Amino acid sequence: MALKKSQLYSSLWQSCDELRGGMDASQYKDYVLTLLFMKYVSDKYAGKHGAVIEVPAGGSFADMARLKGDKEIGDKINKIIARLAEANDLQGVIDQANFNDEDKLGKGKDMQDRLSKLVAIFEGLDFRANRAEGDDLLGDAYEYLMRHFATESGKSKGQFYTPAEVSRIMAKVIGIERAAGMREPTAYDPTCGSGSLLIKAVDESGTGKIAIYGQEMDNATWALARMNMILHGYPTAELWKDNTLSSPHFVDRHGRLKTFDFAVANPPFSTKSWANGFNPHDDEFHRFEDGVPPEKNGDYAFLLHLIASLKSTGKGAIILPHGVLFRGNAEAQIRRQLIRRGYLKGIIGLPANLFYGTGIPACILVIDKEHAQARRGIFMLDASAGYIKDGPKNRLREQDIHRIVDVFTRQDASDPRYARMVGVAEIERNDFNLNLPRYIDSQLPEDRQDIGAHLNGGIPVADIDALKPYWAVCPALRTALFKLNRPGYVNLAVDKAALKSVIYDHAQFSAFVDGMNTHFKTWRDAEAVRLKALKPGFQPKALIAVTAERLLDHYRDRALVDPYAVYQHLMDYWTETLQDDAYLVATDGWKAEPYRIIEKDKKGREKDKGWACDLVPKALIVARYYAAEQAAIDQFANKLDAVDAQLDELQEEHSGEDAVFSGYDKINAKSVKERVQEIASDPTYKPSFPRKRESSALDETASAADEMAILKRWLKLDKQRAALKKSLKETEAALDDAALAHYPKLTQADINALVVDDKWLAALETAIHGELGRVSQQLTTRVKELAERYGTPLPKLAANVGALQAKVDAHLKRMGFAWK
Repeated sequence: MALKKSQLYSSLWQSCDELRGGMDASQYKDYVLTLLFMKYVSDKYAGKHGAVIEVPAGGSFADMARLKGDKEIGDKINKIIARLAEANDLQGVIDQANFNDEDKLGKGKDMQDRLSKLVAIFEGLDFRANRAEGDDLLGDAYEYLMRHFATESGKSKGQFYTPAEVSRIMAKVIGIERAAGMREPTAYDPTCGSGSLLIKAVDESGTGKIAIYGQEMDNATWALARMNMILHGYPTAELWKDNTLSSPHFVDRHGRLKTFDFAVANPPFSTKSWANGFNPHDDEFHRFEDGVPPEKNGDYAFLLHLIASLKSTGKGAIILPHGVLFRGNAEAQIRRQLIRRGYLKGIIGLPANLFYGTGIPACILVIDKEHAQARRGIFMLDASAGYIKDGPKNRLREQDIHRIVDVFTRQDASDPRYARMVGVAEIERNDFNLNLPRYIDSQLPEDRQDIGAHLNGGIPVADIDALKPYWAVCPALRTALFKLNRPGYVNLAVDKAALKSVIYDHAQFSAFVDGMNTHFKTWRDAEAVRLKALKPGFQPKALIAVTAERLLDHYRDRALVDPYAVYQHLMDYWTETLQDDAYLVATDGWKAEPYRIIEKDKKGREKDKGWACDLVPKALIVARYYAAEQAAIDQFANKLDAVDAQLDELQEEHSGEDAVFSGYDKINAKSVKERVQEIASDPTYKPSFPRKRESSALDETASAADEMAILKRWLKLDKQRAALKKSLKETEAALDDAALAHYPKLTQADINALVVDDKWLAALETAIHGELGRVSQQLTTRVKELAERYGTPLPKLAANVGALQAKVDAHLKRMGFAWK
């Protein structure tokens, strides 16, 4: 069976659990990634002549697997890795982690057990079974681990990773997809870290022919980048280990910097020792002709290096702190020159707390040399408000990424609170200060209070006019909700409590909802045909990209509904469910094959926990073929809930001190029957609890018959509960057997319908329908807010205060207090 992404992620993170405690994430990531690398290359290349990675005898993961339980497992793993490294010139790359380190992995039996469990986890992963290689299953798993390692490593050690969302934006805004039409395209990252930014940029190009170049100063991070490239299918990427600024490796035969078609970078922010090892005032590569950056801040040094490394038609993007936009002195001079040269195509302001090395907000500077001379402005975009909280960090959602890329690539300035094309003349008037708030007011408009409405009542018509997108769709709804108070002011024409129902049930709003449902049905019907036609071997990533784009385009011009919010619903469902399903279909085809769920207890004993089917869960079979049987089960469950509620009520009513059920260690059928027998066999038995009578304020002692009646009622209810539980269990078991037996009867058309119609598209329809509820709720909330704000004018408030004051004075006077 195909390896699901969620299963792969779970297994990889489980491997981390085996190492936590002895070291932090910045250390144990090396062990996990090394084993992932060994397993992957062994599955992919072992036994293949002429493969890009040679897996020598005694240098494979299979050799590691045979070491489980071996007393010398740590030392022998090191030797296996060394053999693979030597055969492929990967010394210093895949042998960074010492698997025989007693300080980190424990001594003797502790190390033996820990490494044996670790190897066993990876042994359970089979990458040979996945045929959708173009979707980079391993690369995504690596990305998953890197994100989590960066999160756990903390500020000082998480800088090796650029969030994939930001990497994708950078790739798209530099137009790297144009590489597909170029003869020998090149891409470069001067501070490549673990390579994630460079890889994402190349992935977005849609072509595998880009030559990749990168340089990284840190040895361990450079090793990560080498492994990363191989795991992503770029084994020929040329990565160099050295300081980019003092010793750039990529130079031509004339001693000049090699130039590239595309460049991306996420350098360390505000490096203080950037000029160590060379004299920037006498730079042999002429990178600082427009000015030398400050001695203790290297942000512009990396920017100038990136610009110098681009061809005359090159495009680039670099992540830098916001300070580069407005800091003065030497940086201001450099900024002035870059603007005048026209190199700076755009600026994208990002949300704070996105990156793992810092919490400060950053921006993307987009460089375009090709059209520099003709450039007369800079496109500025403030995306700082578009994100979601994700643990300790913020994260860009799919809708945020798409909105940024759409607006930037189209140079769309229709929303001046989000993006503007700012002319050079305006920038000059601001002394070349590029701070985004000078040009884009991204703050929400102030919700102004109307003094006239507070004094005399009524809702300002101006506030109602501000809701014009709703009235454009439902003009009669405005008339139904409001009536004239006086010129410029209206009153609410319906009760506030009925607002939501009045809006949702209004004929024009109902027509809008019906129209939206029909609109979705049009897309759904067309998409269902495409999805049902999928054949094994398709690429899931390509599927979701095309499908999501069609959905977004389908909703772009629909009133009141945000097309990017609709798009996000699909992308969320992709992550939760659809992604795994797509990989199953891509690998195995439309197969609905149930499997047993076997779990092991702490002693290693296996226990059958039933069955499941990932692609076609039992619930889909039941809903389509066994609705009546499920209804019977629901009926039993409802009856059982009712009996449980009566039992709980009876016990609660007669529990506590000196009550029927006081003194019981455990209330069950056995203990209650014993009490019934005790009462029946003792004619002198008298309960010790009181009996309250409605006809008298006095309590009298309850009789034995009273207690007997309560206990027998409890036993009757308990008997009913037991019978219902038995019937429910038998009915559920029968339905479970019937559902399981139905799978072999399913045709491919049946499976297509169950998965595409009943699962995928039904879930998406429910989510998108929620957007319509959001539309009505937003209108309801705003109208109610205005009605409450101006519902009680100041004179009435004053009168109310006077009346309440008079009541208080009267109460105080009766109590003998004087109040002035």
